[in-house]
Amino acid sequence: MSTVLLIVLIVVAVALVVLLLTTGKKARAKRDDDKRLEAREVRREAEVRSSRAESEGAEAEERAARARKEQALADEQATRAQEQREVATERHERAEEIDPDR
Repeated sequence: MSTVLLIVLIVVAVALVVLLLTTGKKARAKRDDDKRLEAREVRREAEVRSSRAESEGAEAEERAARARKEQALADEQATRAQEQREVATERHERAEEIDPDR
């Protein structure tokens, strides 16, 4: 093999190695950019979902507070009704005691 042919083969081999390395770096850079874009989109979706979750949580807390208030009012009303029943029972008993026909 002649020296010139050997030098040409070495130069071609080096050129191929450089080309492969350059192509590999570009492909890796493209993959990294694609992953960055995907990560950005996932973060944006996460922020939207977090915002919705906060809103729904606040609404649930408000609804629970209204329910507690309504329950307290219902408890008060039930207490008043029981007191009225007791008074009515006492009055019926008193009426029985004083009724001369009974």
